[in-house]
Amino acid sequence: MTRRLTATCASVCVSLVLAACANAPMPADPAATPAAQARAPVPTPPPEPANRAPSGPDRSRDYVVGAGDVLRINVYQNADLSLETRVNESGVISYPLLGQVVVGGRSVGEVEAAIADGLKKGNFIKQPQVSVLVTQVRGNQASVLGMAGRPGRYPIEVKGMRLSELLALAGGVASGGSEIVTLSGIREGRPFRQRVDVSQLFGGNTAAEDPIVLNGDTLYIDKLPTVYIYGEVQRPGPIALTPDMTLMQALASGGGLTQRGTERGMKVHRRNAKGQVEIVELRMTDTLRPGDVIYVRESLF
Repeated sequence: MTRRLTATCASVCVSLVLAACANAPMPADPAATPAAQARAPVPTPPPEPANRAPSGPDRSRDYVVGAGDVLRINVYQNADLSLETRVNESGVISYPLLGQVVVGGRSVGEVEAAIADGLKKGNFIKQPQVSVLVTQVRGNQASVLGMAGRPGRYPIEVKGMRLSELLALAGGVASGGSEIVTLSGIREGRPFRQRVDVSQLFGGNTAAEDPIVLNGDTLYIDKLPTVYIYGEVQRPGPIALTPDMTLMQALASGGGLTQRGTERGMKVHRRNAKGQVEIVELRMTDTLRPGDVIYVRESLF
C-alpha cells in the first residue's frame, strides 16, 4: 500500500513539473533584440556602374558636320547598316537603303534624326536607334599663326568654340609674343577682324569679349613691340615694350645708367606719321611707342 502511494505521488510531481515548463516563456532571440539590431552591419548598396554618362548637356551633339569629316554611324541591332564614311565636298554621304544623304551644315543630332527618319519612313526599321560619332574633324578648322606655343590648324570640335579655347589648344602665347591677338575670318559674307587683349580676357575682366571661332578663322599672335636703348646704360639693346611702358621703366629694363650716364638731355628717336625720324625729348613718366630709340648721353661732370 505504501509503495503504491509513493509511486502515485511521484507521478503527480512529474506532471506538475512538465506543465510548468510548458507554460514558461521562451528565451528571446539575442539577434532579435534592439541592441543586436543596432550592432548588425548595414548592407551596402551595390556600386553604380562606372560607365554612367556624365550629367549635363553633350556639346559634341551640337557640332556642325562639314566636308571632309569622318562619321561613324551605328544602328542598334542592325550591324549591316553601321559604317564609317567621309563627307564629300558637297556635304553628302552615301548610306545603305537611303542613298545620298545631305549631312553638311547639320548638327550631329540632326544627322541622327535624318537617318532614323529615313529608315522609318522607308519601312526598313520600325523604331531605328541611330548614333553618329565624328571620328575625324576636317570640315571645321581654325588656324593659329605667329607667336603661339604650338602654331597650326586645329579642329573646331564643338559648336560655339571661344577664342580662349582655341588659344589653349595652341599652347597659349609663347615667350616674346604680344598679349594683343587678332582674330580674322568671314562673317555674313564680309571680312571680319577683331583685336583681343588676352591679359584682359584671362585677368577676370568680365567686360572683355571672348569671340566665337568659326570655320576658316585665323588667330594671329604678333611679336611684342620693341624699343631700343643705347649709350650710357648697363644693358643696351632691344627691350620688349609692354603696354604703357614709360621712359623710366625702359631705363630700368636696361639695367639703369652707368656711372658716366645722365638723365639730362636724353633723346628719343621716333618715326612720325610720314615715316620720318624725329628727335623728341620725353619726361621720365612719358610713355614710349613701338620702335622708339632712346639715347642716353654721357655726363660732362
